[in-house]
Amino acid sequence: MQVSIETTSGLERCMTVGVPAAEVEAQEVVELKRIAQSQKNQKTPGFRTGKPLPPKVLKQRFGKQARLEAVYNQMQQTFFKAVQEQEIKLAGMPKFEPTVDEAGKDLEFKAVFEVYPEIALAGFDSIKIEKRSAEVTDADLDTMLENLQKQQAKWNESEEAAADGDQVVVDFEGFIDGEAFEGGQANDYNLTLGSNSMIPGFEDGLVGKKAGEETTLDVAFPADYHKEDLQGKPAQFKVTVKAVKKPEMPELNEDFFKGFGIETADLEEFKVEIRKNMERELGRAIRNLTKQQVIAGLQENNEVEVPSALVDQEIDRLRQQAVQQFGGGQQMDASMLPAELFKEQAEKRVVIGLLMNAAIESADLKPDEEKVEALIEEMASAYQEPEQVREYYNSNPQQKAQVEALALEDQVVEKVLESAQVSEVESNYEEVVRLANQPA
Repeated sequence: MQVSIETTSGLERCMTVGVPAAEVEAQEVVELKRIAQSQKNQKTPGFRTGKPLPPKVLKQRFGKQARLEAVYNQMQQTFFKAVQEQEIKLAGMPKFEPTVDEAGKDLEFKAVFEVYPEIALAGFDSIKIEKRSAEVTDADLDTMLENLQKQQAKWNESEEAAADGDQVVVDFEGFIDGEAFEGGQANDYNLTLGSNSMIPGFEDGLVGKKAGEETTLDVAFPADYHKEDLQGKPAQFKVTVKAVKKPEMPELNEDFFKGFGIETADLEEFKVEIRKNMERELGRAIRNLTKQQVIAGLQENNEVEVPSALVDQEIDRLRQQAVQQFGGGQQMDASMLPAELFKEQAEKRVVIGLLMNAAIESADLKPDEEKVEALIEEMASAYQEPEQVREYYNSNPQQKAQVEALALEDQVVEKVLESAQVSEVESNYEEVVRLANQPA
C-alpha cells in the first residue's frame, strides 16, 4: 500500500493511495463467493435451483458488481488502515474517488477528508469570571410556595374589576396611524395581568376593568421588538374585556403535597423538601453560570478553525431534536428542514466541544470518580426512588459515560478558575436562577 497526503485547504486533506492489483482481485473472489451464496436459492433460467452457478457464468453475470464492491471495500479498508498508521485525527467521513480502476492494474484512489484542528489554548489568566454566591432564604421559600399554589389555582369568573395577577379574556384589534396592522388582532385571548407577555402598557391598561367594558389603549412597541416594521411605533388597541377571572388558591394540605410527589401531611416537612429542591437548583444554576463564563472566555481567547464535517453532523443532530420536539409524533423527514436554521448553533456547539476537548487533553484530565458519583447522587435525589436512578447509571455504561462527560466539563471549569481572574459577587436565589435560564 502506497500512501501520500497533501493539504488542499485549511483542514482539508487529500490522500492518494495505491493498492496492489492482487489484493483487489482477491477481494473480488471473496465478493463473488458471497454473491454465489446469496444466489444459491434464486431461480436462474437454465440452471437448477439450489445448485451453485458455474464460476464462468457467475463471473459473466456478476463480475462487474463484484468488482465494484471489491474496489469500495478495498478503498475503505486501506484508507482507515492508513489513517491509523499516519495517526490522523479524522473529522467526518471521507469522499472516495478511484483514479486508476482497471483489471490487472494496481488500484489507485483519492480520499478527500477533514482533520481536527490543532488547538494551542491561550493562557487562562486573561479570562474574567464573576462567581455568584447566594442562598435560599425564608422569603424565597415563601415565594416558591405561593408560585406552586398559583400553578394549581382554579380560575373563577368574577364581576369585580381586574387586578394584577388576575386573568382576563379579551378581544382586541391594533391600529397604527389609524390603520389595522397584520398580527394585531385576536379573539377570546386569555391573558394573565402582570405576566409581561404583552407590550408595555397593554396589561397595565386593563387593570381596574370589568367584564363587558371596552377601552382604547395608547401604547408603543419597544425599539427592539421582534418585528422590525413595528419597532418603536406608537399604536392604539381597541379592547373588549369579555371576562375577568380570579384565582382560587388551593389549600396547603396533604393532597396538595402529593401533587408534587411528597408524601406528608405536615407543612413544615413539605417546606423542608421544597427547600432542598431549591438548593439543588441554586447549586446547579451557580455552576452553570460559572461554566457559561468559562466557555465564553475560552471562545474569546482562542480562534478555532471548524471542520465542516463536524458542523454537518451537528446540524443533523439538531434537525432530529427539532423533529422530536415539534413533530407531534408525525412521520417527518428531518433532512427537509433547511440547514441554515441550525448552522449558527451547530458551529457554536462544535467550537465549544473542540475547546473543551483541547482543555481536557492539555491538562490530561480523566473523569474524577467522586465527581461522577456526586452528579449521579444529585440526579437521584430528585426522584422518589433514588436507588433505582443510581442503579440505572451504574449498570448502564453508555448513560454513565454521559455523566462522566459532565464531570470532565466541571473539571475543566475548575482548572480554568485556578488561573482566571475571579471576583465574588453576592446575589440572590431569584436572580441566579433567572440568569442561568437565559439563552446562552
